[in-house]
Amino acid sequence: MASSSHRVFRETRKARRPSELRVAIDTGGTFTDCVWVERGILKTLKVFSTPDDPSRAISGALKIIIGAYGNSSKTFAQPILSLLHGTTVGTNALLQRQGARVALVTTSGFEDAIEIGRQARPKLYDFFFDRVQPLVSGEMRFGVKETTDFEGRILQSPSQADLLKLKELIANSGADAIALSLLFSFANPRNELAVANALRDLHKPLSVSHRILPEFREYERTSTVVVNAYLQPLMQKYLQKLAARAHQFSERPRRNHKIKIKIKVMKPRIFVMQSSGGITALQSAAREPVRTVLSGPAGGLVGATATSARSGFKKIISFDMGGTSTDVAAVQNEIRTGGQTEVAGFPVGVPMLEIHTVGAGGGSLARFDAGGALRVGPDSAGSDPGPICYGRGTEPTVTDANLLIGRLLPNRFLGGDFRLDLERTRAITSEWLKKTNAKLTLLQFAEGVVKVVNANMERALRLVSIERGYDPREFTLAAFGGAGGLHACELAEAMSIPTVIIPARPGALSAFGILVSDVVRDYSRTLLVPLSARGGKARVDHQFAKLEEQAKKQFRAEQWQKTPKFERSFDLRYQGQGFELNIQAGKDVAAAFHKEHQRRYGYHHPDRAIELVTLRVRARLRTTPRTPAAERSKSSSSGGSGNDHVRKAGGIEYTAVVFGGKTIKTHVFDRSDLAGSQSYTGPAVITEYSATTVIPPGKKFRVDAAENLVITI
Repeated sequence: MASSSHRVFRETRKARRPSELRVAIDTGGTFTDCVWVERGILKTLKVFSTPDDPSRAISGALKIIIGAYGNSSKTFAQPILSLLHGTTVGTNALLQRQGARVALVTTSGFEDAIEIGRQARPKLYDFFFDRVQPLVSGEMRFGVKETTDFEGRILQSPSQADLLKLKELIANSGADAIALSLLFSFANPRNELAVANALRDLHKPLSVSHRILPEFREYERTSTVVVNAYLQPLMQKYLQKLAARAHQFSERPRRNHKIKIKIKVMKPRIFVMQSSGGITALQSAAREPVRTVLSGPAGGLVGATATSARSGFKKIISFDMGGTSTDVAAVQNEIRTGGQTEVAGFPVGVPMLEIHTVGAGGGSLARFDAGGALRVGPDSAGSDPGPICYGRGTEPTVTDANLLIGRLLPNRFLGGDFRLDLERTRAITSEWLKKTNAKLTLLQFAEGVVKVVNANMERALRLVSIERGYDPREFTLAAFGGAGGLHACELAEAMSIPTVIIPARPGALSAFGILVSDVVRDYSRTLLVPLSARGGKARVDHQFAKLEEQAKKQFRAEQWQKTPKFERSFDLRYQGQGFELNIQAGKDVAAAFHKEHQRRYGYHHPDRAIELVTLRVRARLRTTPRTPAAERSKSSSSGGSGNDHVRKAGGIEYTAVVFGGKTIKTHVFDRSDLAGSQSYTGPAVITEYSATTVIPPGKKFRVDAAENLVITI
């Protein structure tokens, strides 16, 4: 397999001059993960994140990667650096409310729709529940006198006097960005364009609803545009800084000490991962940052789906446990996007992968509440100060708990490049327990932390499976992230999931997913017509053609040479319903809708009229060669038998791990030493550069032909 992949990559490189150094980087709360291809082999690098400026960690990683590439390269041609980036900048800004001061312009009389929202309440019977405050305060909302009806007829246009007054008010408001969302602009954008043209002279980032989300439901559309405006200045500044750091490598030559020439990369090309599971150009991401708020998790789901399919698993529940959070999703044969999602309590209407996130990760902090119950998360130690065992933290985390019960081996973390401080963890955690007056031993506390965080993650897994009509027994749990393999088997057993798959490079799988992602852009248009309406097919085909022509124009503007492939779909509902289901375009769309409605809700109405609500087009452009071979080196050999947790008996390495309150003698394997044709039985601790996997007693496991670790529960 490796030789075949090597050949494909080499042939691809010969077909283009100069060569391409394609680096995917996913920035997490604790680690920044990098994957790239070097001479046909997939390489992995993990560095600590720099939360104050994520681009700083990326710059340090690029310095290492480009230096290594130059030393191993035999070509004199300057490589093109293609940087593919998954970022949490937008997500963190929303969660921490650290975005821009936004001015909202809407149709007069609808200024408060963003605060009124919908009648739905997250906690129906909680009288003390506080709603999430809107991102735009009352004094920053401005109405403009205009009227467009639901069929797109302009009944009143904004006057020049009103536009001049509006422009003056916003100029004096102190706004950093402007969100523009007029009623029924999706049906006819003429009035919205007039307002946008009048405000351009203010030279502030401007988010316009008919360009970002030309769909009905004014509250969701306005919320999406406001989120975009809220993130625009921050994301533009961050992406400009990232581009400047990446361009430094094209200006300063790197010396190759082996062949005595200077290596430098050509002007970098930068792409950003979107929440929909595809990459887009840096300029597009800076213009529409709302499409990147689930950037990193989307890369993980793409990577999990691709690697699981190579092992024959097409129905998976992905389980991505990182340092700060855990992301879960259910995939049945193919990845599907959802049209309406909430992020940090705000509706976002652009297409996103249906991923659910909980505040449970390796860095999640443990605490006792007022009633003495043990809680874990959502607060995290992150990378600064990090868990106690990293050397600076002073509060116990999930990572510390896993170290205390033997699941993590001090000298085998990051392939032995970073040593976990077990003695410091024992001392500080013991002192912390005394201060909290907890009547628990160190091991009881550590096991309790693992059980609590498992319960939190199990609820998330149930939400994306059982609560959406899926039977977990029909799925495989695809576990990844730096901490995923430590908890996967216990969660699978609790959910009655029969098989766990730990993909190759699990701790950097999100970056791998970004590396193999296509360039993707999504387009939509609300119609609101009966599916069987007279002349409906011609009208639908015409609207699809317009969306596809718009896509071709934008791809040409970004200087893509190839024509994208288009995927058409419909948002459908029974007439009178308030929510839709997305159905792929095909011969019998109505039958497909009835079938999906039955699966999702447990019933369908074969004789009831179906309404076509929104047309959707996904434009996809494949830019990557076939997946190269993974690097199979002894990733943790630097730890070796020098690990003070590991003992050798008869040539086999063992450690002591706590399972169910009992300390059990456990095999220790380096993943690269597992023979592909052999089956093993737990208990076992399997170490590799990017992650550690723990297998309880009695569970069988093997490495398959796709280099994935398959565990039978």
